[in-house]
Formats: sequence, structure tokens, C-alpha cells
Amino acid sequence: MATSAAPQPHGTAAPRGSEIRRQELAAFLRSRRERITPERVGLPRGRRRRTPGLRREEVAQLSAVGVTWYTWLEQGRDIQVSEQVLDALARTLLLDSSERGHLFQLAGAVDPSPAARCPTLTPALRHVLTQLEPIPACIQNSRYDILAYNRTYARLMMSDLDAVPPEDRNCMILAYTNPEWRKSIVLLDETMRVMAAKLRASMAGHLGEPAWKLLVKRLRTESAEFREIWERYEVVGGARSKTKQFLNPHVGLLTLDHTDLWLAPDMGARMVTYAPVDEESREGLEKLYAMALEDGTGS
Repeated sequence: MATSAAPQPHGTAAPRGSEIRRQELAAFLRSRRERITPERVGLPRGRRRRTPGLRREEVAQLSAVGVTWYTWLEQGRDIQVSEQVLDALARTLLLDSSERGHLFQLAGAVDPSPAARCPTLTPALRHVLTQLEPIPACIQNSRYDILAYNRTYARLMMSDLDAVPPEDRNCMILAYTNPEWRKSIVLLDETMRVMAAKLRASMAGHLGEPAWKLLVKRLRTESAEFREIWERYEVVGGARSKTKQFLNPHVGLLTLDHTDLWLAPDMGARMVTYAPVDEESREGLEKLYAMALEDGTGS
């Protein structure tokens, strides 16, 4: 992963506030690194390990950044850090949403992840999501970030969407990398192709935005299927309501009508709903909703 890090010229006096922020960032990174055992990230412990948690070079390797650069970062040096590198560090260090936000704040950067708030996501819309149940519904943007969802949607394609970190609640990431989500989609190959084509069409208006570049870079890194499909340069525009099928592990086959209700076309925000097309699917959704109520699932 390329970084935008570079030491500042000698003789440049940094404000006192910036120095304090850098020292806080360094201390925060060290504390998060030291709490993670090698086993949690798939690394062998070895016999001679003295460092609590991960070593600096291990964090650098897992985040695809230079060891020297990461060492400077933990030393509080005056270097620049890109959003892409911060995202990689947050995932390597297994940060939760609060810790991730703190990391970006200390670095003086804007977090481009799905955790960023959508201006159209009002309490009234959250109430509508709840009132639609047992019909699964969520609010997405054109980047496929899942911004909010009801309890039935949380169980439609996996056991519990709440268990997925907010920065990973993106339909593209889930469809290309999450085994449970992928297994639930009956026509997975077609779905992945159409989603990638829609993403490319939408991205034309967001080419310079870090969040979009970060999403595509992550997908290209983590999915060979995405890399192959993305290189086809296919595009699909506009909203298309269609019937979809999901194989839910709890209630079996669900046949649902997918509809996009646009909330802010200029930003791509939309409410996605899945209405049952037959009695079996209606009963299946009611069972999912009842299960969700018992478990307290849903945002």
C-alpha cells in the first residue's frame, strides 16, 4: 500500500497543539498494538517473543506500510498520513467504531468509512424502517454502505448484521468477502456482476473522493473475483426493481421483490425494501422477525 507519508522539512516549527496530538496518536497506537496477541491476527507467537502484543514490524506488514514509517508514527514524528493508511491500521489493530473515530480524529483526518453519518438519516426514517417490519429494509448510499437497517434485514442474509463492524457493513464487501452473506444469495455470480457495474456507473461522479477509492482498493486487494469483474468495465445505471431469492439458514428459500425508494438522488441515498412475493416467503419473514425480537437484533 502506498502512503502519503513524508518527513517535514527541518526547521519547520510545528504548533504546540499539533505536537501534543502526534504524541497522543503515538501512545494510542502503541496501546492498541500491545493488547493484540499474534494469534488473533493469524501470526505464530514464537518462543522468544518479549513484546506484549504485536511487534511494530508485524503491524506494518499486516497494514502494508513501511516499518520505518510506522516506527516514526509511533514515535510522534511530524509525518503525513493518508485516509487509506489509517483505514488499514484500524483494521489491523481491530479497532471498534469509537476507537476508529478516535484514531482519525487524532490524525486530523476525515473517516471515509460507512460509519460517517448520512445527512438524510433522520429519526423519522429510522422509525419508518421499524414500522415496515417484518419486511426487511435498510438505507444505503450509492457506494453500497449500509447506513441503517431494521431487525428483519439484520437476519436476512446472515445470522446477525449487528456483529459486523460498521466499517464492513457494505453490500459490496459482504457480497465479495463474507462467506455467510455470499451463501445466502441464490444467484451470486449475477449479483456480483450487476453490483460492480452499478458501482462503476455511480463512481463516475465521485472519482476524486477518498471513500470511493478506498472501497475499490480494498475490494481489489481482498477479492480476486472483484478484480476480474472490475476489469470488464461494465456499467449499469438507474434503479431496477426486481425479484430476488435468498437462501436463509433459518427459514429456507425466500423470494422477495426488491425496490429502491430514493431519498436524496444527488447523494445516492435510498431505502431498500424486500417485500414477499408468495405466502411461504411472507411466513418466512415473519419467523425471522420473531427470532430477531427474541434476540434483540437490529439497529
